[in-house]
Amino acid sequence: MASLYKKPIVKRDPNTGEKIKTKSKKWWGRYRDETGTEKRIPLASDKSAAQAMLNELVRKAERRAAGLEDPFDKQQQRPLTEHLADFRRDLGNKGRTADYVNTTTQRVRDVLVGCKFIRINDISASRVQEFLAGLREQGRSIATANHYLRAAKMFTRWLLRDRRTNDDRLVHLSFMNADVDRRRIRRPLSMDEFSRLLKAAEGGRPIQKVAGPDRAILYVVGAYTGFRRNEIGSVTRRSFNFTSEPPTLTVEAAYSKHRQMDVIPLRKDFAERILAWLDAKADLLDDSPLFNVTDKRTAEMIRKDLHAAREAWIEEASDDTERQERQASSFLTYVDDKGHYADFHALRKTFITNLSRAGVTPKTAQSLARHSDINLTMNTYTMLGVHDQAAGVEALPPLPEDEEDPPDSGLPTAGANNTPNSGSGGVPTMVPSGAEIGAGRLASGELRIAPNCTETAAVTADDAVPRNAKSPEQIGASDTESQQIASCCIEVPEVGLEPTRPCGHWILNPARLPIPPLWQVVDRDRLFVPITDEI
Repeated sequence: MASLYKKPIVKRDPNTGEKIKTKSKKWWGRYRDETGTEKRIPLASDKSAAQAMLNELVRKAERRAAGLEDPFDKQQQRPLTEHLADFRRDLGNKGRTADYVNTTTQRVRDVLVGCKFIRINDISASRVQEFLAGLREQGRSIATANHYLRAAKMFTRWLLRDRRTNDDRLVHLSFMNADVDRRRIRRPLSMDEFSRLLKAAEGGRPIQKVAGPDRAILYVVGAYTGFRRNEIGSVTRRSFNFTSEPPTLTVEAAYSKHRQMDVIPLRKDFAERILAWLDAKADLLDDSPLFNVTDKRTAEMIRKDLHAAREAWIEEASDDTERQERQASSFLTYVDDKGHYADFHALRKTFITNLSRAGVTPKTAQSLARHSDINLTMNTYTMLGVHDQAAGVEALPPLPEDEEDPPDSGLPTAGANNTPNSGSGGVPTMVPSGAEIGAGRLASGELRIAPNCTETAAVTADDAVPRNAKSPEQIGASDTESQQIASCCIEVPEVGLEPTRPCGHWILNPARLPIPPLWQVVDRDRLFVPITDEI
């Protein structure tokens, strides 16, 4: 039979120093476990609470004796520090990087200590919420609080999957919107800023033992591949394939953030620039990293090069007024007037933003950015300004003209580069070419030729530039219907020649904003210079 008792103890009288016999403040319980062994354990100071605890111990012993043992009982008695150590080993066994394992484990430990959780049954969602609120009161951002919550939820989810508990006590906690409290927003560099940054880096002194020309190539790789710092740090000669069509750059799965092998196609001018740079490093082994930046402060590196580029730009001012205007601007600043940063990771944002400016489809941009969520690609890593919006508006088709001459609005009339009014009841004398309205690619084959196309002409090999559709007078058209609109024609090439671009339709051919070429060939000996306004 189980029973309660107070354990006799001997204590010293603080006044006389004599030893006296007394009883413990806590009630002890005596019972037999499932094997028949007598157990004596301390319970509680309150007798009713001690009796309840003893009854629970007897019940569990009887269930284990009957083969009905609680599978989570032993795990729940273990301290959370032991579970966290097992969780850390599990992350390492999955092939996670050491930085990821250390960071995640430390965040979980901070949550457990901050909430004073000792065992699994102590985990409480409300106390975790209080801990996260305390972080925000200390000045930490919502994004930081989300990182701690993500690590804690990962830990409790692992406890459930590993059969250490029967429920996930943090499953219903949700993340807060980090966009309302984003502390470090990166900005993409314009092509003028990027060109000046490369020029300053190439002519600058070594920073953190990285030579100026090597820093310029480092920035080029970041802005034209979107690779992160650690991914660039893993690149070797073998990572490049210059013989494929197109040339490619590969990052092994062990160094990729999403743990998959990434193969990125390269622009040909970029590949030629990298190849010329590699030719000057003949002593570098094939398996040696080309950029030792894994442990470098790349943000400080690019900040110093931006400062040098900005100083040179300000010195180019023609007078004091222009100098003051340049000093007041945010051009080439590390942190602009909106508080947006141009650190090394901003090169990845530059890469993704330039894809959108070039008219790349969102799905293609997501694939090149290697994001699992399209919202991350379009919302976080794409930043378009008013000039990008203006270019999109200019890509719209021109306004239709009335049959009667419109009143003079005072605005400039259509010139040689615009679509002039053909007059009442006529076909426009010129259809804008695809390049003029921003079209950058052909429509699909079945949509390429309009049903009432007004032009089919042979194309010679010398005629490589798309031509505008001919006017009715040029093709001898007569008695054209008053409501007929010029179709989106294309020229039909001769056999064996590549078809030219269509005249341009704003739906079938969306606006394309081409990225300016990175390098320009000066001579045939592989001498490259960055394209600037002076060239």
